[in-house]
Amino acid sequence: MSTVPELGTPEVRRAELSRFLTLQADRIRGLPLSRLDRPRPGEGTSPADVVRTAAQALADLAADAEGQPRRPLPVLATHGIGDQLAVVGGDVVRFGDDAALAAAQEVLTTLRRAL
Repeated sequence: MSTVPELGTPEVRRAELSRFLTLQADRIRGLPLSRLDRPRPGEGTSPADVVRTAAQALADLAADAEGQPRRPLPVLATHGIGDQLAVVGGDVVRFGDDAALAAAQEVLTTLRRAL
């Protein structure tokens, strides 16, 4: 017999973050590359730049959670940034504490709104 985890437990928070991460990574993978690379009107940044910034923030959270030094992520071609976001976000899901999970949720929420 399986048990249902209680709402608000770390297990549920990890599952929720994992689901939200998957949705955002899939959304990015589905966007046309031309849209991701095109700078926004009146700004010097493109949506791809915003995704790369979010991925770096998640990588920093994961490094902190694992007790590792922070390192800059490689700048991947635009078609790989959804996968990069998924990988570094997955590290936060696996290794992050409650504070890291909450911070990652905020990074992904900000990213969703920015796209």
